[in-house]
Amino acid sequence: MGNIEMVVFDMAGTTVKDAKEVETCFAQACTKTGLAVSEERILALQGYSKIEVFRMLWDEKIGKEHPEYAENVFVSYDVFTDILESHYHENPIYPTDYCLETFELLRSKNIKIALTTGFYRKVCDIILDKLGWLNGLDANYCNTSGNGIIDLSIASNEVEKGRPEPFMILKAMKTFNISDPQKIINIGDTPSDLISGKKAKAKFSLGLCNGTHTREQLSAVENDGLLANLSELKNYLN
Repeated sequence: MGNIEMVVFDMAGTTVKDAKEVETCFAQACTKTGLAVSEERILALQGYSKIEVFRMLWDEKIGKEHPEYAENVFVSYDVFTDILESHYHENPIYPTDYCLETFELLRSKNIKIALTTGFYRKVCDIILDKLGWLNGLDANYCNTSGNGIIDLSIASNEVEKGRPEPFMILKAMKTFNISDPQKIINIGDTPSDLISGKKAKAKFSLGLCNGTHTREQLSAVENDGLLANLSELKNYLN
C-alpha cells in the first residue's frame, strides 16, 4: 500500500466541518421557491453538483418538458447560492477533526492533497480563503510553489459533470500526471463521493462516518472502507 501518490478529499463534511449547514440552506431555498422536499431526499443528494440537484428536484416535480422547468431550476439555484454565500461569509469555518494532522502526514510522505467539491468555485473560494487554504495556489488552483496547505482545488463547475461522476478525480490525476488510479485514494462523507471514487477506479474509495452520513447509511454503498474520522486514513497509506 506504499505506492499512494495522491489523496482526493471531499470538502463539506470531510475536510470542512458541516453541521447540516448545506442541508439547511437547501431546505430554505426549496421552501422559498415552491419545492416540497423531505430532509431525507436533500441528504441523499449531498455531494452532487448543486445545479444538478435542482434539475433533479424540478424534474421530479414537474418534468423536464414543462415550460417553466428551466426557469424554475435557475430561480431555485439563484436563491440557494445567495443563502449559501451569505452563510459562509457570515459564519466561522473550521477544518474537520484530524484534518490538519492528516494533511501534515501526507505532506511528510510526499503525497498530493486534492480537494473536490459539489460547490461551485465562488463558494469554494470563500471557504478556502477563510481557512487559509488558498495560500500557495496559482490561478488554476494548483500548488506550484511547494508551500501552502493543499495541492489542488477542483469545483464541480470546472468539469463536465460533478459527482457521482468521476471527472473531478480524473482531472486531479491529469493535473499531477498520475495515469494509474491504483495510486490514489478517494475519501468523502456521502454516497456520491464513494460512487465517484469507484467509477474512477481508485485503489481505495473510503467513506467518512463523522460527516453528513452515518456508518449505516454509507455501508449501503460500495466502498473500500469506512473511517470513524480522518485519523484512520493512515491505515491505508502503508
